[in-house]
Amino acid sequence: MELESEKKDGKLKSSSRLSCCIKSPPESLSGDAKLAGDDKMSTIKTKPGGWKSMPFILGNETFERLGSFGLTANFTVFLLTVFHFSQVSASNMLNIWYSISNFTPLIGAFISDSYIGKFWTIAISSFSQFLGMVTLTTIAARPTMRPPPCTVGSQQCEGPTRSQLGYLIMGLGFLSIGTGGIRPCSIPFGVDQFDSSTPEGRKGISSFFNWYYMSFTTVLIICMTVVVYIQDSVSWVIGFGIPTGLMVCGVVLFFLGMRRYVYVKPEGSVFSGVARVVAAAYKKRKIRLPGDGAGVGVYYDPPLPPGSTVAKLPLTKDYGFLNKAAVVMDGDVTGDGKCRNRWRLCSIQETEEVKCIVRVIPIWPAGIACSLAIIQQGTFTVNQAMQMDRHLGRGGFQIPAGSLFVVSLITIAVWLPFYDRVLVPWARRRTRVVGGITVLQRMGIGLAISVLAMVVAGFVEIKRRAAARASLAAAHGGASPISVAWLFPQLITMGFAEAFNILGQIEFYNKEFPENMISIGNSLSSVTWGVAGYVSTMLVNTVHRTTGGHGRPDWLTADIDAGRLENYYFVIAGIGAVNLVYFVLVARRYRYKSKVWVDDDDDKGDNGDLKV
Repeated sequence: MELESEKKDGKLKSSSRLSCCIKSPPESLSGDAKLAGDDKMSTIKTKPGGWKSMPFILGNETFERLGSFGLTANFTVFLLTVFHFSQVSASNMLNIWYSISNFTPLIGAFISDSYIGKFWTIAISSFSQFLGMVTLTTIAARPTMRPPPCTVGSQQCEGPTRSQLGYLIMGLGFLSIGTGGIRPCSIPFGVDQFDSSTPEGRKGISSFFNWYYMSFTTVLIICMTVVVYIQDSVSWVIGFGIPTGLMVCGVVLFFLGMRRYVYVKPEGSVFSGVARVVAAAYKKRKIRLPGDGAGVGVYYDPPLPPGSTVAKLPLTKDYGFLNKAAVVMDGDVTGDGKCRNRWRLCSIQETEEVKCIVRVIPIWPAGIACSLAIIQQGTFTVNQAMQMDRHLGRGGFQIPAGSLFVVSLITIAVWLPFYDRVLVPWARRRTRVVGGITVLQRMGIGLAISVLAMVVAGFVEIKRRAAARASLAAAHGGASPISVAWLFPQLITMGFAEAFNILGQIEFYNKEFPENMISIGNSLSSVTWGVAGYVSTMLVNTVHRTTGGHGRPDWLTADIDAGRLENYYFVIAGIGAVNLVYFVLVARRYRYKSKVWVDDDDDKGDNGDLKV
């Protein structure tokens, strides 16, 4: 690809020391197809692995998730029945562990993007994950590492000793470390295998996100059915041992693909570049930009290093204050055009990378509302199901209340292949957008569907409670409670919300973050879930304190038939509706960094006029 500085070369021959600069921002604010990155990024291998490397990456990810989720899907029951935790103690331990596991990806992402790269971060973290799984499997196998079983007729079971609790915490700690490295790097490492400067590469990236999430949901379905059944009905040792063995298969498969991978090597702290741009812009805050009438100077725009696979970002006019960091003043460059002080002068590439982060920041909070709605499936929806008829057929198999989440997962697993193979190509031919619709449009659709799902959940709860009260009023009339199938519409709707919004978030962060910070961008998805969990806790506590009174129970009282759970759902729907308005406002102002349009000529195409 012809570099911007090379295009301008003829205009700058009169000044050799400014041969790496351009005079003013171009009128066109279009981006390029490539996912942008740092000037210092380089690759060991320039030929993309493409789909040839996907069996190893997706296979490893599938086995790893089968292992980790298979181990933890039923972990609450393990703490209650094996370690004899109280309901509160088990809930607190899992909440703390989940929160830590949702924030450790930020640390893993920083280490990956700054120092050791995605491959070795995944490799080392997989080893830590394996150690955690071995520890927990050993706890289940060795009686001395867990409390003794409850004696028959005993009302007080013996709890864990300090050493037994230490073994448990050590195992969970290893799992959190493993999650911190694997979760933020697995998707970006897969994206690295495609050449985003070509139409086929961009299509491959969009398709990769869909297939990645489909495999993820398939794994969850298996874990929440087969593995949970083995743990409950056969043996905890076998139920933990199978996921541990699958984890070994995943690690072996990951290393077998080493010769096919593309490796992107980071250099230095990813945050230092952000700090340099802000510092340089502040030092030059009083100058006028070139092209602003009285403005003087030119922009510093050195070429990318030879062999770099990163596309050059054009200068844009939004957030013009940051552009001052790239304005060349007297003494900023040497005689051969090199920067004297990187804390006073930054390149256009570095400046535009910081803008990418600034543009993403307003979008990120909007994803919390969708996660907040999805989280309710694992708590109050389960409580609803426990008060409903869960039998299949007449007196047949009874569906476990905790397994109802599978309905949403099946929806995602069925929808994504259809969406990727049928709907996206059909929409692409009509909209000329690479993904059929833009990523922000996809996220917005998911937010709207999540609001609809909460409204549906509220009305279903009204019907469920009415049926329950009618059954109680009938007393011995033999009336059956309402079927659990009434919960399916809200679960299916929430599955569509997740397929659009959550997957859209993953794709958005991976495409729009600077390439040298792509793992950090991907970790924002985990942070979103962590924040949503805290928001859900605060919302529940607030509803407990502020509703009810005067002899009436609060909305979320322990007796669900006496409460008003539908009002809680409607509150979440209201929060989601307000959030949707906010999202539309900020999304309309967003300017894409990655390629959006499908073009016959890859060097053409303009994202500047596309806002959502």
